[in-house]
Amino acid sequence: MAVKPDIEFTMGKATRDAFGAALREAGKTNADIVVVDGDVNNSTRTEWFAQEFPERFINVGIAESNLVGIGAGLAACGKLPVIASFACFIMCNGYDQLRMSVAFPNLNVKVVGSHAGISIGEDGPSQMAIEDVALALGLPTFTVIVPADEPSTHKAVAAMLESVGPAYMRVGRPDVPVVYGDDPDFTLGKANELRSGNDITLIANGIMVSAALEAAHTLAADGVEARVLDMHTVRPLDVEAVTRAARETGKIVVAEEHLVQCGLGSVVAMAAAEHAPCAMAFVGVENTYAESGDPAALLEKYGLTARHIAAKAQSLL
Repeated sequence: MAVKPDIEFTMGKATRDAFGAALREAGKTNADIVVVDGDVNNSTRTEWFAQEFPERFINVGIAESNLVGIGAGLAACGKLPVIASFACFIMCNGYDQLRMSVAFPNLNVKVVGSHAGISIGEDGPSQMAIEDVALALGLPTFTVIVPADEPSTHKAVAAMLESVGPAYMRVGRPDVPVVYGDDPDFTLGKANELRSGNDITLIANGIMVSAALEAAHTLAADGVEARVLDMHTVRPLDVEAVTRAARETGKIVVAEEHLVQCGLGSVVAMAAAEHAPCAMAFVGVENTYAESGDPAALLEKYGLTARHIAAKAQSLL
């Protein structure tokens, strides 16, 4: 994905690549990890785990409902299953099994959805998950994680595997800018403040974090100091960070590569409404499906860029 920010970013690997590498490393120290994939292991990068631990890898084929059921059975037997497919396949096709076989019995299944969002580009709308975070939030007991870059994804995978209970992690296809150092702080349920500011707060996750940082840089040139929060955990949400931002800056823009009506923006708005109501604006996919195309062109067309974040911020100011 072509990225030309006004501030300098080092381009890192895709979060799906970071997930695959972190999972392979975790397999070396935890013999209970069993990986189950839906015949897209070369794309989800679970093939890297399979190459090193073939006896702990299962390819169920293109059968996402069965994929979830096998994961649930492994968890019920005391294993630590990581089940993976494209985000739209595993969340949409396997949703009833996720609901009844994982969420309801509160089993320790880790679900990873790759190729999320419109930035998969040429693969087109049939494979663009723009509702997966909303679906995961609709599963009580699920932790929901959307890491921003390569270093933080490594930490997110480790934190997910150490946690107890169902979890959904969203990772993407394109290479993304690095916004963290080699050893970032990462705690589930605690947002990371990447830039300080008291005029407005930009809250983002996934690929929109680097866009929010670029937007903050643009706003600073106009004398506006924007706080930037990486809300990598959508549930449990860092309500304290949202409340503090609302009270201290009085204005919040939420940016996500997801349907704007029912993802991160919704839960941030709920938290603000309950604890510290403030002016808000939202950047995301607006009640539509995208189409096949160049990833950068799609992000521009559907309003998911730093320029759009800065414009929403200016509308509140």
